[in-house]
Amino acid sequence: MSASELDLAGRVVELVAGLAGPDAQAEVTVGRAELALTRFANSAIHQNVAESAVEVRLRLHVEGRTAAGSASTATADGLRTLVERVLVAARITPPDPAWPGLAPPAPVAPSAEWDAGIAYAEPADRAALVRAFVDAADGLTTAGYCRTAVRTAAFANSAGHAARGRTAEAAMDGIARAGGVDGTARHSVDRLADLDGAALGRRAAAKARAAADPVELPPGRYPVVLEPAAVADLLQNLAWYGFNGKRYAERQSFAVPGVAQLDPAVTLVDDPLRGAGLPFDLEGTPTRALTLVDAGTTRAVAHDRRSAAATGAESTGHAGVGSSTFGPVPHHLRLAPAGAANPTASTPTVSPYGAAADADTAALVSRMGRGLLVSDFWYTRVLEPKSLVITGLTRNGVWLVEDGRITRAVRDLRFTESYPRALGPGSVLEVGRRTARQPDGLDGVWWDAPSLRLASWNFTGGASG
Repeated sequence: MSASELDLAGRVVELVAGLAGPDAQAEVTVGRAELALTRFANSAIHQNVAESAVEVRLRLHVEGRTAAGSASTATADGLRTLVERVLVAARITPPDPAWPGLAPPAPVAPSAEWDAGIAYAEPADRAALVRAFVDAADGLTTAGYCRTAVRTAAFANSAGHAARGRTAEAAMDGIARAGGVDGTARHSVDRLADLDGAALGRRAAAKARAAADPVELPPGRYPVVLEPAAVADLLQNLAWYGFNGKRYAERQSFAVPGVAQLDPAVTLVDDPLRGAGLPFDLEGTPTRALTLVDAGTTRAVAHDRRSAAATGAESTGHAGVGSSTFGPVPHHLRLAPAGAANPTASTPTVSPYGAAADADTAALVSRMGRGLLVSDFWYTRVLEPKSLVITGLTRNGVWLVEDGRITRAVRDLRFTESYPRALGPGSVLEVGRRTARQPDGLDGVWWDAPSLRLASWNFTGGASG
């Protein structure tokens, strides 16, 4: 990464000092993003788009008041206009007695090695991955996307702290359709060479074919095996509503550090430095691996400087755009697989079990008496924030399991479940041995999850109910 972003950030800090005086406190992030996306539908590429953008974000605290703003231009006039605009906003906003101050100078870890395959990916590279996905689906109708993204960023503040970093990510998410039902496969990686379009296409097709002729099942509590895509929804909601430092400070989170709230099989670690995350947050605080749950015991929640000050803690490096409003959120959450040192899996391979799609999930299914195999959740919404009761739907495949064997496809079901209860002590019967990184709709966000076998899940009716 060139020093240009860092130079721009420092220039904005100097402008603030010149226009607002030496007592003004400013923090500036300058980011450049190169995002390319290849979309396909009806088994053909229909769109290839690329975006190159720069964003300058300024937060200013002056005379006890705080305001923030951003600009998409880095010219001298554009930077000056940004500072003037934020300064005007700061002078008319209400006082901010909870201002936590600026992050002091601190060492920042170097960014992970930047994959040249992602950094210099061409449309033809993404098209080849799409072609492999489509061909592997063997005649089924397919749709989805393949994306590559690289980001560089720099930070500077009035306290003399400066940092810079870069990151790269590639992801693919696709479906295959057979007889009106879909199978899905998705994966996020740090190296383009690790994205296997053919394996993902085979996985999606196997699940679609196995989902034919679904039957209705009555509502009730069923033992379940949740595949990584469904587990990713658990992680996402736990991150946003449970391990969010602002919600914790407002007593709206279930999290109680030091208490064994989840099953001993559950260890949750947020680690942006494993890939797609920068080595510092929007306030300049260095990022690091943060253990949120250790063998079932809650250890921490994510904090920015504001939520940390409200609880007498320290920032964990989770400040982001809007975190002062909705709170700091872990965006790179990993549920540790069974076994201490099992790495993140490469693209999942297809097992001969069809519906289970990978051998790790099939092994969990084989040890379940009667229950359900669930591929994915969607349209999940919070009903009760404190206990994190969620309602939502299954999608992309549900199957009945009897005596360890997948016997029938099942129509989609609605559920209402407390996620902490479902993962509570005694509820997690088994954790898969390998994880699969699931991309989020937000660029650079992922959820790294194994399959889970849980004692029960509360299904309340059909998907239309």
